[in-house]
Amino acid sequence: MADSSMAGDFLRAAVQCAAFGFLSTDNMAASLVAYFCRCNFLAAVPLSDSWMSFEDGVWLWDPCRGTGENYEDDDLVNSDEVMKKPCPVQIVLAHEDDHNFELDEEALEQILLQEHIRDLNIVVVSVAGAFRKGKSFLLDFMLRYMYNKDSQSWIGGNNEPLTGFTWRGGCERETTGIQVWNEVFVIDRPNGTKTLMFLIRDWSYPYEHSYGLEGGKQFLEKRLQVKQNQHEELQNVRKHIHNCFSNLGCFLLPHPGLKVATNPSFDGRLKDIDEDFKRELRNLVPLLLAPENLVEKEISGSKVTCRDLVEYFKATAEANNLAAVAGARDIYCKSMEQVCGGDKPYIAPSDLERKHLDLKEVAIKQFRSVKKMGGDEFCRRYQDQLEAEIEETYANFIKHNDGKNIFYAARTPATLFAVMFAMYIISGLTGFIGLNSIAVLCNLVMGLALTSLCTWAYVKYSGEFREIGTMIDQIAETLWEQIFKAGVMVQDGKGEEGDGKEELKNLPSLYPGHGFGA
Repeated sequence: MADSSMAGDFLRAAVQCAAFGFLSTDNMAASLVAYFCRCNFLAAVPLSDSWMSFEDGVWLWDPCRGTGENYEDDDLVNSDEVMKKPCPVQIVLAHEDDHNFELDEEALEQILLQEHIRDLNIVVVSVAGAFRKGKSFLLDFMLRYMYNKDSQSWIGGNNEPLTGFTWRGGCERETTGIQVWNEVFVIDRPNGTKTLMFLIRDWSYPYEHSYGLEGGKQFLEKRLQVKQNQHEELQNVRKHIHNCFSNLGCFLLPHPGLKVATNPSFDGRLKDIDEDFKRELRNLVPLLLAPENLVEKEISGSKVTCRDLVEYFKATAEANNLAAVAGARDIYCKSMEQVCGGDKPYIAPSDLERKHLDLKEVAIKQFRSVKKMGGDEFCRRYQDQLEAEIEETYANFIKHNDGKNIFYAARTPATLFAVMFAMYIISGLTGFIGLNSIAVLCNLVMGLALTSLCTWAYVKYSGEFREIGTMIDQIAETLWEQIFKAGVMVQDGKGEEGDGKEELKNLPSLYPGHGFGA
């Protein structure tokens, strides 16, 4: 909904919500409500463009038999009381402090998985607009119509307060999160077409375009004209709207009156509302909720049932957390690239680890700051996933950084050469004293080391048989580590207590990587 003074800006909102009727697609609310389908299960969603910043509430209501009551926040029922009486039920809780949204799966399932409706398709009638513009006020009249649609006086009596979802005047928000009406009813409907209806409230120029659908049609035709002198983006907006919807409409609704706007005790009684508004409201609501105007929602060509909707709610919460994980991980990767990626010079492992820990903390803070669905326990799983992915990425950065170290690159040939030299000396000594069998064995090991060295050199030069080269590197690393550790243990035994351990602790600054020169 938009004020008449904002009529020239309504096209922007239309583009944001073109894919799913009146829904905005640039925030999380759209991700949730985008899956609220259209069908034999009727639902209406007031949606604020400012929902992500908690400026206004988002509600889903299920018209039902009986009469509605007005419920304050404290009167919202929990999942154990969902099916006891017709009332709004909170299915998505908004936690402002930690920027999280928590889905009450049990409450949602108790409503949508009732045996008589769970396999029916679903229809959504949604109202989108800026906060504090009367969306809930309008929806309660829709609710009143659905209660009494067979009556000519569905709009109610002059002294009957407007009840259903809680609403009030003023500039402060009333509700956050998503509420659903817990009683569901089934309707029969013919096939419909996808429709976008612009509702412009507080229309002040009936002398230019009359109230209602006809005047709105004339106004909309002017606004949606594509002209050569328009900016390309404005032309694309208009073309996009026409392409997304089979039918376009616009309804000009007058101001409800000064008593509605200025009386703090106004409770929705018709006697306080201007006649022009009531007359046009009697035309608008049946138009919006006529069975032939309701369209079943399809995803990938398949109609969505009430049972499916529950799963889409869960999937939306998961996708929202995964998006937060991806964003935080991207921040970590980009920052680490600035430290040791690409052509950056080699950095000492201790400095790299310190940078890693700092940037990991930044990424986790970014994940926590994103507004997302799910409670603490639900979101914790994705934070653990983020930390695991960061550690895996860090391991790759370590390998990339080690590859820039000339001593790391020379580790394998140095190890193999050391083995050949040692075997040559041992072979000569054992042959001199007559231990020929040991000398032959040493010569065999020396030959294997020489063959491995030549093979390794060929793999590095040609790029072929990389698996063999990797295996030789691993064997060389194991030999070097074992020889190094044995040498340290001997030194530690000969020197003062703790000297060998102290040297071992200092080795990373001398031989970067894992173990001796790794």
